[in-house]
Amino acid sequence: MQGAIGPCPHAFRIPHAALFGSMTPAARLSAAIEVFADIETRRRPAADALKDWGLAHRFAGSKDRAAIASLVYDALRRKASAAWIMGEATPRAVLLGMLRLQRGQDVETIAALCSGERFAPAPLSDEERDRLARGTLDGAPAHVAGDFPEWLGPSLSRAFADETIAELQALARRAPLDIRVNALKTDRDRVAAALAHLDVAPTPHSPWGLRIRTGEDGRGPALQSEPEFIKGWFEIQDEGSQLAALLAAAKPGEQVVDLCAGAGGKTLALAAAMQNKGQIYATDLDARRLAPIHERLARAGVRNVQVRTPRGKADAVADLEGKIDCVLVDAPCSGSGTWRRNPDAKWRLRPGSLDARRKEQAGALERAARLVKPGGRIVYVTCSLLPEENDEAVAAFLDRHDEFLPEPELEHSPELPTGLSDAVRPGSLGIQMSPRRTGTDGFYVSILRQSQ
Repeated sequence: MQGAIGPCPHAFRIPHAALFGSMTPAARLSAAIEVFADIETRRRPAADALKDWGLAHRFAGSKDRAAIASLVYDALRRKASAAWIMGEATPRAVLLGMLRLQRGQDVETIAALCSGERFAPAPLSDEERDRLARGTLDGAPAHVAGDFPEWLGPSLSRAFADETIAELQALARRAPLDIRVNALKTDRDRVAAALAHLDVAPTPHSPWGLRIRTGEDGRGPALQSEPEFIKGWFEIQDEGSQLAALLAAAKPGEQVVDLCAGAGGKTLALAAAMQNKGQIYATDLDARRLAPIHERLARAGVRNVQVRTPRGKADAVADLEGKIDCVLVDAPCSGSGTWRRNPDAKWRLRPGSLDARRKEQAGALERAARLVKPGGRIVYVTCSLLPEENDEAVAAFLDRHDEFLPEPELEHSPELPTGLSDAVRPGSLGIQMSPRRTGTDGFYVSILRQSQ
């Protein structure tokens, strides 16, 4: 059960004498194989399996748990390709193949981890040695070489054509750690100087962004404990999300609705762009998702946001119909653009859940259409790579609403920083960011303006 304190059914047994020291790299690999098996067997989120393993193995320190999590997430990133080169899809085979493909380890380095001694995995077989030495992705189908579910192949091919494998391979790499500087309180140079000990650098595109170097395990520092975070100088936010907020072009004095605000990441970015002038109404159909927004607004010094928490079946923003300059629809979606951060999500995505998200997207766009005043705009955003949730969702909306027109050539918008127009992938009705093109998560943005 999730959160259970007792040992899980496949618990990795370590004698009491081992509780007083850090785990060896070999023991961490054994633990990662066990956790991966739990994820596969029970079809559960990786975070839940890792949490339960940690609760059942309290000898493992924070560095051990971080290293095990890094191994598991890297294996999920390369699940299909690792199984291909190893010739089987067992948890052990996937972890070993990942060490070759994702971490670039040679046969002898991997063999040293698999000594069979104490808590190490069993020694490599002759077959495993041969595959680790000579296995390649030559001849692998696209869904294997790109590490994505086979049933999504047609959708991704429509999005990326002959660049599908390269785009998805970029999505299998680890994500960077980005922060957005809060322009209501400070500027980027000041935050960069304050966080110099974290090896920060400006993000390639966002004028608000800083990128922080992560450790070998892919984990970053505990930013929430930094004094500058506590003072509200910055928020953790992927550069792609920052750029989506930038494209909304919210101006001081405007009336704005963040219709799917969630925890408020883009709400905060909009408030900074508006210099605390005008009004933002932040709401979400799921009241629980709004819970963190109040503390974040207070810490950031935001004064122009009114949080509208839904009550029962009533629409929390129904009184604003026809009055709004800009409606941001950060739509619920498959999250395929964030697979670098949540690699287990791609293997749990099913056609039924994609259909459900598409219905939610259509519903959100219909609500947005009622809110916009003549000449106003809808900014439709997803963190998805799938055309069903992007251009095709917008096209279906436009078929129902001829009073809206898409902003043409959005890739040349004056809101985009210099150089980004050549990096984004233009679609028929919006633009697509991606890890390969822009170095960001896979955000899609379309702007739909109502006729006067």
